[in-house]
Amino acid sequence: MALRCTFRCGGASSSNAWSVVVSHVDPRFGARLRTLRTDRGLSLRALGQLAHRGKSHLHDLETGVKAPTPETARHLDEILQAGGALVRLVDQPVDHDAEADELLARVRASDVSAETLSRIEAGVDDLASAYATTRPVDLLPAVRRHLAYVGRLLDGRGTVAQRRSLIVAGGWLTVLRATVHIDLQQRSAAGAHLAAAAKLADHGEHAEMQAWCLETRAWDHLTRGEHRPAIALAQQAQRVAPRGSSAHIQATAQEARGWARVGDVRLTRRALDRLERATANLAVPQRAEHHYRYDPTKALAYTATTLSWAGDPAAEQVARVVLAELDPRGDGGDRPRRSASARLDLALALVASDQPDEASAVAVEAIRSGRVVPSNWWRAREVLRRVEQTGASEVSTLREVYEAYRPAS
Repeated sequence: MALRCTFRCGGASSSNAWSVVVSHVDPRFGARLRTLRTDRGLSLRALGQLAHRGKSHLHDLETGVKAPTPETARHLDEILQAGGALVRLVDQPVDHDAEADELLARVRASDVSAETLSRIEAGVDDLASAYATTRPVDLLPAVRRHLAYVGRLLDGRGTVAQRRSLIVAGGWLTVLRATVHIDLQQRSAAGAHLAAAAKLADHGEHAEMQAWCLETRAWDHLTRGEHRPAIALAQQAQRVAPRGSSAHIQATAQEARGWARVGDVRLTRRALDRLERATANLAVPQRAEHHYRYDPTKALAYTATTLSWAGDPAAEQVARVVLAELDPRGDGGDRPRRSASARLDLALALVASDQPDEASAVAVEAIRSGRVVPSNWWRAREVLRRVEQTGASEVSTLREVYEAYRPAS
């Protein structure tokens, strides 16, 4: 997405704030670009020569790894004689601070509609369940549409209970939206919506949502390599979350990951022990892929990730078991995003156990699946770095695939 900053003044208070404005790209852009190119008999390389763009950049546009700027969309539209078809898929810029503030303003200023809440709540569950299997760039527009609908309902009137239900639904959608922005490495947008979600959680007096906001911030810090702040936020989330809730369990897992990244094996093991106790008798939720309902079958996958990050010798065997369960046929399985992460875990464990060639091959599979989201790209980068240090013969292939699929900074 194209990003620019504008300077806003705070009205009567004369306080100033920076507003992050991001162009929204319709998720169909990549497919439309590919269709136009192939219909004209052009390869990626040929189109790149005509448009003065790199082949890998065009590949990233077609697969949704990168988003076009309005200027790029116009240029490609002209080259392919698309009559504005590509231009129309790149909307006017989105002011994320303004969108987040708008929902909060409606909460403060209006009553809640008396319309039924069942489809709102069902929509929240559907989107939270789709998170695990849907590309972030495809999920984001749907989350925005549902948030807009909640905002319209907040303009009406209703009972106190209906109002609170809408606020809670808006809060869950907002924290999910922030999570998707983190996955896309859109940091400023994620920050705006996480702050709004925390305020909505306060409005709704919803302790578990408050804890999820903290846990999500912890994950954001982990993806940036800021491990100590991530640990502190995960611990704070555990204090806020209801005991035994999904947020409490997930924050415990996040704390374990943080200790693994700083290399403290003792505290990593202690956090993993707490995670195991918390999930020992936990039933599998009706919708196991729901992002905000902890699935105890994930526990082994979290253990594999954490052990591989900590460099624990047990990581390889655990990671192999997890991958065999997730992807028995080798085609990505029912949860391809989680399978890709499991392959990166295994690759990291393999290179730590002096098996760099297999590590490289496994990492190549993960990257080529197209399911490694930008926020997880540092894991692929770390595998590449460690394989390169060994001088393994397979490193050139890994480097080539890494560069071909690497998301925009």
